Amino acid sequence: MHVPHGARRSGATRVTLLTEGTYPHSHGGVSVWCDQLVQGMPDIDFDVIAVTGTGREPVVWDLPAHVGRVRSVPMWGDPLEGRPPRGRARARLVSAYEEFLTALLDPRAEAGFAPALYAMARAAGDGALSPFLRGDRAIAVLTSVWNRPGLAVREAGPTLHDAVTATTLLEHALRPLAAPSPETGVAHAVSGGVAALPGLAALEQHGVPLLLTEHGVYLRERYLGYRTAPYRWPVKAVVLGFFRLLAEESYRRAALITPGNRYNRLWEEQGGAAPESIRTVYNGVDPAAFPPAGPEPQELTLSWAGRVDPIKDLETLIHAFALVRARLPSVRLRLFGGTPRGGEAYRERCEALAAELGHADAVTFEGRVDDIRDAYAAGNVVMLSSISEGFPFTLIEAMSCGRATVSTDVGGVREAVGDTGLVVPPRDPEAMAAAALRLLGDRTRRRSMGEAARLRVIEQFTLRRTIDTFRSIYLELPALERESAAIPAPPERLAQTAPTAPVGTVAG
Repeated sequence: MHVPHGARRSGATRVTLLTEGTYPHSHGGVSVWCDQLVQGMPDIDFDVIAVTGTGREPVVWDLPAHVGRVRSVPMWGDPLEGRPPRGRARARLVSAYEEFLTALLDPRAEAGFAPALYAMARAAGDGALSPFLRGDRAIAVLTSVWNRPGLAVREAGPTLHDAVTATTLLEHALRPLAAPSPETGVAHAVSGGVAALPGLAALEQHGVPLLLTEHGVYLRERYLGYRTAPYRWPVKAVVLGFFRLLAEESYRRAALITPGNRYNRLWEEQGGAAPESIRTVYNGVDPAAFPPAGPEPQELTLSWAGRVDPIKDLETLIHAFALVRARLPSVRLRLFGGTPRGGEAYRERCEALAAELGHADAVTFEGRVDDIRDAYAAGNVVMLSSISEGFPFTLIEAMSCGRATVSTDVGGVREAVGDTGLVVPPRDPEAMAAAALRLLGDRTRRRSMGEAARLRVIEQFTLRRTIDTFRSIYLELPALERESAAIPAPPERLAQTAPTAPVGTVAG
């Protein structure tokens, strides 16, 4: 889907934001971050290539005039238009796809991933890749590859059903390659994974520098998600192999990587990113927009804000609340935030858990709130229970509002909080409950922590600093890319490949 908007301005720097499931079709932390960049840089022209679910998602943000084209790339909507290739073009695509699959399944062949990916990108641009992947030939190529002697996946006895499933998942994941890639300016992927595909194609085909900002660790979240996914191991081996090699190629080719915390940096370096290509840029908020929240509620309350999603691990929070309420029967838990389409079953599971534990009367799902500051003001203590985060906006917003916090030790949480809040292990309701009880029982400590938290935001995590940093990067990258393109890389650098990690490894 193509949504026309603002007009191009002669001489203005142009940035194409590459998003997945976020801006401008959804609310939430990463979408807020994108909107902050766009609104904070009226001197920069922006386009957006947004990977979405069905392509029918509405634009939910008010886009300023300097946002030009918004292209929606639906991963799960109707099949992409086009025709499968014929003749020599078909033979080339079959060969590239075979090399691609071999790289996913055979560690000895991983060097073939990038050339095959870019050959498939050219086919996608011609409208041929998606129709090919929906055909029998693609399935036959996969069954041939993963039944080769010596491959570990062969020992799992992959079936025809596995081949159909894996091929279908790859067809959807590779759809962003068909999006018209930017030909000038900077391509800024605000997520790893499939959002970076149009940026990699633009770099390969037009020399457009790629800037990569990961808020969470995309690869880690895929590992977590596929751990419990209803697929057999051969399917997981193919799909996770794709995500791992895509992450490594993105890290290797990006002109600059700007993680929101040092934890992400460790994953990126492990994935093959050169340390000198990584620059940490923290998320920021405007302290004036998030002033002190004022008096605490009279009734002791734990509040939480975010999207209702398994990655937020509300089940651990509800179990922790049950332990807190055993000591403080009058305490309440208020959960603020919308439920994404497709997440209704998870919310129902959380509501059922609260009822099963006997606390349905004290746990309320408030839905989206017009002013997120109300969510922070509603709690004596603000909770964060996620199993994966980058540098969470809800946390630094709550800190700016002067509220004490209890958070799980994931991503950049400890960097954000410092000693101004309590940090506990993820998936540990007993530790979370103990921390909440310590703060609920000590008003003076809550007040001093809240004051220190706001001061920490003012000193280190302001929106102005974030915007100024990215404006400088946008202006510098095209010139740096031209300079690096003019200097031939030494042969040994060209021969290097990124180090690998075993598929299925989960860290953090």
